[in-house]
Amino acid sequence: MKDSEIDAAVALTEINGRLDQVILSIETVKDKQEEMAGHIVKIKESVYNPDSGLYARLRELESWKETSSRLLWILISSVAALTVATLYKMAFGG
Repeated sequence: MKDSEIDAAVALTEINGRLDQVILSIETVKDKQEEMAGHIVKIKESVYNPDSGLYARLRELESWKETSSRLLWILISSVAALTVATLYKMAFGG
């Protein structure tokens, strides 16, 4: 074999080795991408699930907050009305 043929064979071997590294890197990226896609599906389920997702929980929490706020205002209004009625009876002897 001539030196040029040997150099070409060495270069070809190096290119094959580098191509193998590139292919391994691409496969690794592909595997990671599939793994990330799976995680994204799980995230979407936990956020958008109509029964137990994040939006459903927020909707329930907002509903509870609205109801408890109404009850609190009714309670405060009742206590204030009873206080005024008691003071009126005490002042004017009803």
